[in-house]
Amino acid sequence: MLFNSYEFLVLFLPTVFAGFFVLAGARQHRLAGAWLTAASLCFYGWWNPVHVPLLMGSMGFNYLVGRRLARRPAGTLLFFGIAVNILLLGYFKYTGFLASSLDQAFGLGWTIPNIVLPLAISFFTFQQIAYLSDAHDGVAVEHGFVNYCLFITFFPHLIAGPITHHREMLPQFNDPETFRPRLDNISVGLTLFLLGLFKKVAIADPLGENVRPIFAAAADGTPLTLLDAWGGALSYTLQIYFDFSGYSDMAIGLGLMFGISLPPNFNSPFKARNIIEFWSRWHMTLTRFLTAYIYNPLVLRVTRARMRAGSPLPRRGRMTPATFATLVAIPTIVTMFISGVWHGAGWQFVVFGLLHGFYLTVNHGWRALKAHWGWRDSEHFLARGAAVLLTFICVVIALVFFRAADVSAATNLLSGMVGAHGVIIHPTLKEVPGMKLLVELFGIPVGDAPYFNLKRMFPLPLLLFIVWTLPNTQQWLRHYRTALGFKASAGWLERILPASAWRPTPVFGFLVGTFGVFALIRALSQAPTEFLYFQF
Repeated sequence: MLFNSYEFLVLFLPTVFAGFFVLAGARQHRLAGAWLTAASLCFYGWWNPVHVPLLMGSMGFNYLVGRRLARRPAGTLLFFGIAVNILLLGYFKYTGFLASSLDQAFGLGWTIPNIVLPLAISFFTFQQIAYLSDAHDGVAVEHGFVNYCLFITFFPHLIAGPITHHREMLPQFNDPETFRPRLDNISVGLTLFLLGLFKKVAIADPLGENVRPIFAAAADGTPLTLLDAWGGALSYTLQIYFDFSGYSDMAIGLGLMFGISLPPNFNSPFKARNIIEFWSRWHMTLTRFLTAYIYNPLVLRVTRARMRAGSPLPRRGRMTPATFATLVAIPTIVTMFISGVWHGAGWQFVVFGLLHGFYLTVNHGWRALKAHWGWRDSEHFLARGAAVLLTFICVVIALVFFRAADVSAATNLLSGMVGAHGVIIHPTLKEVPGMKLLVELFGIPVGDAPYFNLKRMFPLPLLLFIVWTLPNTQQWLRHYRTALGFKASAGWLERILPASAWRPTPVFGFLVGTFGVFALIRALSQAPTEFLYFQF
């Protein structure tokens, strides 16, 4: 079921919301939790009920293994539990890809099975692996099975995150205050939901109409001109930004409407000045999981091996190249490789992960050099702007692989982005001072690009201005409870105009209501489109 579908907006959400607060108002907290769990399973099974038993079986298995690990930790049982989760994910997500790759490499003539990927399997698998690991380490506290099921299936985060942590969610489910209806939670939650819906249906979906033909042409091997290639790459970059930002707002808003805070998952990542900061702002809960359960254990293992061998730990800024490779580069690249294949089964996702691993390694190396030389980052707005722009370009290049049908389609589009397939200047741009001379000097053709004309290009600068300069929704509502533990500082707009920060007033109610009504009309008048992260 999609958040932007008629079934969700008109039938599911009002019914679940009413039933929850009838039970919560009667102080039937356990029944309210059970109601949410049952509703979440219905939400999950709407697309394909066949996969509900799979989800239930996965939860039952992990709950029992987690209980056992909490009472009697055992490395063998932990390994078994994690292996079962990974094998389940691997079968559904990677069997077809691996079989196809082997068949192409060795000409085996295999018939590749068509395995339907269950919704959200990547998300609930990682979530339960974290639970098992923490249960083994004595961090996870045992809770009832219904609350555990709600922790995994709570419908606002089930399909596309955030990847929640048991210590964040289970205490909320056990707190009677969580189920007490509060007008502030409902108003803030509804505001976030409507703004997220607007981002999805009014910004991300129209951008997707520009993206599809260009990436389809790249997949067909069609040479793309400079404007076509950059138009497609930038359109997709902004599409996934507003699509994922919209989903994150809607998920957090829905949680608040039920009195439950979800962790932050998106925090203006295109304002990042480097790739390390980018990953601390983009899909924040995935970054948290990868850091805590993959990167840190790898670094810890290498560190312990060095200490057993009698090698001293390096001081900051004093690493040798070999030490940097073992303590930073290799764990980073392995972690981002896993991130890439987690996102999808295809060589383009492997390249995406390795490319970001390379970015992060260079970023860490540059930080180490600056620490060694005693350099500090400049706070001058030109230096900051250059750093943000460089980071953004690196992200755009990696996202070409993320969206492309395969590696060859990505390299075709990237070739167009460097002008390998020619340049076409729009007649309007020819009138820009100095451009006419360049056109005549180099003989650049004038006219509309085959796929991306000036009309389609026009919204992109405006959207880039929005993502680079304006406060995000969490900052706009920062005086009220939004994402769990999220503390946003005032942006430049609020410092200049304090009244611009959101308040539950008639003016802001009218403003949000206008955007919300437009988004609802648009959502209900067209066929709903999936959020981009649903495919993972």
